[in-house]
Parts: sequence; structure tokens; C-alpha cells
Amino acid sequence: MRNGYLCRLFDFPMTRIQDELIACIQSALQSLFQIENAEVVLQETKKEFEGTFTFVVFPFTKQAGMAPPQIAQKIGEFVVDNLSGISKFQVVQGFLNFTLADEIWAEALIALQNDPQPYHLPSKNEKILIEYSSPNTNKPLHLGHLRNNFLGFSVAQILAAGGYDVIKTNLVNDRGIHICKSMLAYQKLGQGETPESSGLKGDHLVGNYYVAFDKAYKAEMEVLIAEGMDAEQAKSQAPIMQEAQAMLVAWEQGDPAVIQLWETMNAWVLGGFEKSYAQMGVRFDKIYRESNTYLLGKKLVEEGLQTGTFYQKADQSVWINLEAEGLDEKLVLRKDGTSVYITQDMGTAQLKFEDFGAKKSVYVVGNEQDYHFEVLFHILKKLNKPYSFGNYHLSYGMVVLPSGKMKSREGTVVDADDLMAEMVQTAKDRTMELGKTDGFTEDASNELYQQLGMGALKYFLLKVDPKKRMMFNPEESIDFQGNTGPFIQYTHARICSITRKAKELGLDGINSPKKGIELNVTEIDLIYILGLYKSKIEEAAETFSPSLIAMYTYDLAKQFNKLYNELSILKEEDENKRNIRLTLADITGKTIQHAFSLLGIVSPNKM
Repeated sequence: MRNGYLCRLFDFPMTRIQDELIACIQSALQSLFQIENAEVVLQETKKEFEGTFTFVVFPFTKQAGMAPPQIAQKIGEFVVDNLSGISKFQVVQGFLNFTLADEIWAEALIALQNDPQPYHLPSKNEKILIEYSSPNTNKPLHLGHLRNNFLGFSVAQILAAGGYDVIKTNLVNDRGIHICKSMLAYQKLGQGETPESSGLKGDHLVGNYYVAFDKAYKAEMEVLIAEGMDAEQAKSQAPIMQEAQAMLVAWEQGDPAVIQLWETMNAWVLGGFEKSYAQMGVRFDKIYRESNTYLLGKKLVEEGLQTGTFYQKADQSVWINLEAEGLDEKLVLRKDGTSVYITQDMGTAQLKFEDFGAKKSVYVVGNEQDYHFEVLFHILKKLNKPYSFGNYHLSYGMVVLPSGKMKSREGTVVDADDLMAEMVQTAKDRTMELGKTDGFTEDASNELYQQLGMGALKYFLLKVDPKKRMMFNPEESIDFQGNTGPFIQYTHARICSITRKAKELGLDGINSPKKGIELNVTEIDLIYILGLYKSKIEEAAETFSPSLIAMYTYDLAKQFNKLYNELSILKEEDENKRNIRLTLADITGKTIQHAFSLLGIVSPNKM
């Protein structure tokens, strides 16, 4: 009956009755068995048994001098006689299960209805930065980026609901050898092509040249290997790779032609990203560019050289030794003076702190970068920075399709724009089949397809624990039954329909609990789940886990549909029962809507 939830219910009636029950059990132990100052702990009743709270009597067997079932029976009788909030008890060996009176659940429902802040926890007066997306400007966004963006945005929403002052940031990787690859290929093959002339989004156009570079690079390596050069040497000696390296050096030395080319192509890509982000429904408070942070990173390297944190080798490259930390030596500056990824990350960390003063940062980056962030955090600590102890790498697993792993360099990447368009189209096809847009205008229908398609995609990617590698099946994600976004969205639309009809009929919810009220077990279970929402927000914020919110929302939707299928709502003739169910519907609808907003998902009002 309880679906395995922890008993962290409400801040009001449930907490009160729990405290009263503990005190009453203590009185029973003292009165019946002369056991004073007993430490009483209540557990959640297992779902296969009736009840809400369970008291385990085994620890008191010796002091009481009788068998556990007898102890439980006597305590149960005492509690029922002396505590009006408990309606009955059940003895299962040494386990004493208590069932709450219906009036307590009704009070809890009223408390939920009247909660002035039902969906937010008190302010923690603490800033926290969350960095997500972090695309490279040499290619378009892909399926992995979708999981990253949805995860980052959702965690930010959850942290804000959890009472944190959240700053959403995006570090765009717009410099480095990989960027030079696209630039060099365009320089050689572009012939003045632009997004306008090609009809392509800027990120897609630049991505084509990244693929072109790789093809040319492989062809040159094959020639060198055929001439007798070993594979490793061929990687560095291939003429096009040497040209790319030279371009990187020229870039960092301020070559005007290279910088102009970079600014042009970078603008194309960033323009393309903006369109993709708009479709995703994600936002940022601040966008950083590594082209503006690497110089600050170099200054930190100089600072570290002066303090002995870093050391310079004979070839002029700069390193840090982290063997004492169980790691190894790490390069922070190449021999030609150019920076590496970690140099840029050092500079960005410093800049973010200067901008916002936040001592906590969450980095949403795939698990292939686990070691990188372990090194980064150690470096910041060794530099003794004030922001070095509140860093967390939210590592997530790879996303694959049934067809297999994505490979961007071969040009077989699962493009984010294409996938989102496919999801919206699939949502349209499914919705039209089921007739869920009958009577809708064309604009309203298109808006619904957008909401359902993106809702299905986001929910599917967020319902899985971030650390787990996952397989995304587009066909499975868009279904109006089962653990899917559309199922929950349809539940919300159903609730909105009930609420509209109730208003048309002049019906309202409850204002105060009635004496002698009787609740169905389905109603009690729904009240129970609703009361858990704040604790789920808190838990999700503490663990950076949108999957907790996703699964909670699914359980809530399931329980409401169970009530909808088993009990009458609008047609219920008993006014008290009808009003309670209308109140339950109203709170459930608002909770679903808010929970889905934490996942970045829109809840349609009509389907």
C-alpha cells in the first residue's frame, strides 16, 4: 500500500500524530511493564501489511518478561484506548502495526491544501553554480548533449525548489585543436559557403567540415603507414594534423586571419546552438567561452609555478605531480605555450567565482571525464582557492540507441535537432491516431505535439539514474500507457478536465474535515503520496537526481488513475466524499504540473 516510500510525511498532522504515538507507546511501556525512558522508533509499515507506522517490540522482550506477540497485543490495546488518532492495530509476531484514523488523513489533506508554500523548501541562503551543456563549436549537438542539457536544467530547477540560489552556466568550448580541425577543413574546402548559401544551421555546416577533416586525416595516415611509418608516428606526422597544430599556435599568438576565420565560424555555430536550446527549453544565466578563460588559466599556471604547485620540464611544458593523491602527473601547459582543457577549466572556475562568489559548483559532464575532474578539483585545492572544496562532478552515463553507440567523427552522430524533430512528429502521429486533438485548432494541435514529443524525450532521459548508461528507444518513449511522459501528461489533462467540469457545476473541494468521515484506502494512499512531495524535492536536491522526481510523479499519476478508475468523483452523490476527491484531484494536478516543471516538461491542460 505504501509503495516503499519513507515515512517523512508532511510537516503538520502526520508529524504530530507520529510524536503523539511515540509518547503513547512510551507510556504503555512504563504503565504495563515498568520500562522507563524507553527509546521508541517507528518504522514505515511494509506495503504487504495494513497500517502506516510499525513499532518493533523485540528489543523489550527481556524487560517485559513475555513473548513479543503478547507485548505487542497489550501495547496495541493501550494505544487504541488512549490515542484517538489511531483507529486500530495489527500484531505480526513482534511487529506492531498501527492504522491512522480517517480524521488524521483528512486533516493532512486540509493541511496540504492550505500550505502557503507547497512546492518550495525554505531558503538555504546559499549560492550554487551548475554548469551544463558545454558544447564544442566544431559540431552540432547530439543525443548525449540532450541528456546533459535536460539533466543540468532539471537539477538547477530542483535545487531552486530546494531553497538554493542557483546560477545556471554554460561553458562553450570554442578553442583548441578540435576547433582548428573544422577551421582548416573549411579554409581548404569551404569555397565561401555560409549557412545562408547552404540552407544549413551554422552548427551543422561547421560540423560537416569537422567530418571532412577527419576523412582527409585518415587518408593521409594510410599513405604514411603504407610508406613504412608506424601508426602512432603517422598520427602526429600527417601533414593536415601538423597544419592544424600550426593554426592553433598562430591563433594563440594573435594571428588576425586565424582569429577572423574563428570569429566567423564560431558565430555560425553559436547561432545554431541558440535555436537548439530554444527547442530543448533550456536556459542559462551566464554563458562562458573558453576563448575568454584560457588566458586566466595561464595566469593561474604562472601563480602555481611561483608557489611550487606546478613545475616546468626541460621542454618548457608545465606539469603537476599528483602521485601523492593516488593519481599521476598531469600536463597543464604544452611546450609550445598553448593551454589544455584543464588550463581552461582552472580559468573558468576562477572567473565564475569572481562573477558570483559561489563556493559550490556542480559540473554536469559525462563519465568519460571522471578522471579529468578529479584532477581539476585536486589542482584547485593545491592552489588554495576559496571555491576549491565545494565542487561536485555530476557524472552521467552514455546514451545509446538500439542501433548502437554514436560516433561523431565518422559523421554518424545522432543529431539532437533531428531527434527532437522526430519525437515531435511521432507525437503527432500517435496523437492523431488516438484522436486526442479532436476539436483542436491547428495551432493548438501543433503546440500539443511539441509538448508531448519533448515531454516524452525529456522524461525518458531523466527517469534513469544519471550514473547509469542507458538505451533510448524513441518508439517506447511516446506511449500513453506505462512509465512515460505522455502517460503523466495525459493524467494531468484528465485532472484539468475534471476541475473544469466541477467549476461548471458549481462544485468545490473541502474546507474543513467532517466528523465521522470515512476514507477509501485508495484516497488514503493518494494523500500519503502527495504528502511526500517536499521530502522528494529535498532528497533530489541533495543527490542531484531528477530521476527521483520522475519516478515520484509516475507513482502519483498511477495512484490518481487508480482512484479515478475505482471511485466516482463528479458523480459521487455524497457531498463530503465528492469534495474530498475533488480536492485530491486539484492538489494532484498542481503537484504533477510542478514536478514536471522541475524536469523541464510542460503539462498540457487539455488533450
